[in-house]
Amino acid sequence: MMVLAALFLLGALTAVVAPRLLARAGWPDREPVLALWVWQCVVAAVLLCCVLSMTLSAAASWQAVAGHVFAPAPQAVLEAYAIGRTASPWAAATAVTLACGGVWTGAMLVREVVRTRARRRLRRAELLVRAPQLPGEESGSRLVVLEGERPDAWWLPGTAPRLVITTAALRRLKGRQLDALVAHEEGHAQARHDWLLHCSAALAVGFPQVPVFAAFRAEMHRLVELAADDMASRRFGRLTTALALVEVNEDRGVFGPGAAPLADVPQRVHRLLTPPDRFTAARRLGLTAAAAMVPVVPVLVAFIPGLRALG
Repeated sequence: MMVLAALFLLGALTAVVAPRLLARAGWPDREPVLALWVWQCVVAAVLLCCVLSMTLSAAASWQAVAGHVFAPAPQAVLEAYAIGRTASPWAAATAVTLACGGVWTGAMLVREVVRTRARRRLRRAELLVRAPQLPGEESGSRLVVLEGERPDAWWLPGTAPRLVITTAALRRLKGRQLDALVAHEEGHAQARHDWLLHCSAALAVGFPQVPVFAAFRAEMHRLVELAADDMASRRFGRLTTALALVEVNEDRGVFGPGAAPLADVPQRVHRLLTPPDRFTAARRLGLTAAAAMVPVVPVLVAFIPGLRALG
């Protein structure tokens, strides 16, 4: 079927071309929230191509499936999709393969959620040991002050979310810099960045040979930090946020030659100190609309034969 070939080609082109175009573009660093949306649309389009290909392959191979999928469709639509004719020998194999891929994707997502919950329980138990609740302290407090020699702060999501900050960070950061650090972590919580990281990790681990999913995970880790930086800078200023980043990370060896861990921190500081070059409202609106249309394209490709038949 030509529709299946078109869907496979569209999914493959999206998986190969879109990450390369996004990697070469400079606007994702300026507009990380929009870039997060575009990346989600790209991955959604690839997955949607797979789902539609599986559905049409199964309908072409088994009349029981076709009866459910095309039950309300007129005869002209069935003929347009070649339903009822002799199926291609690879249609059933394609449907089974894609169905197994869908089951595997769900299994990887479930495994990621289970592992994440286990890690959170372990970290909460460690927090309870290192920072026990004091007499008179409010139960279920969202802020946990942890004794530590290295300045740090992180958000621990879950049913009872916690903002953890070390005593070294409280000593080193003062005033608006500390507020900017807290706003950065709150930005992660408000945007639910943890779910983006879980989904991207599940796809990358489940399909390590698919480059688009590996790039998706890497970009999610980078872009969520940029987005949280912007949330903090809008409230407390770009310079204040940059100084807070420097104060928190200067003892970790991420600045200067030979910096390996957290090597993106200098780029984040440089980005905050560089005057923003924002898109105009018209260009931003146009790019957002184009990104929103990306997952719709596979649907249009799949339904064009039926629409032509009805016409």
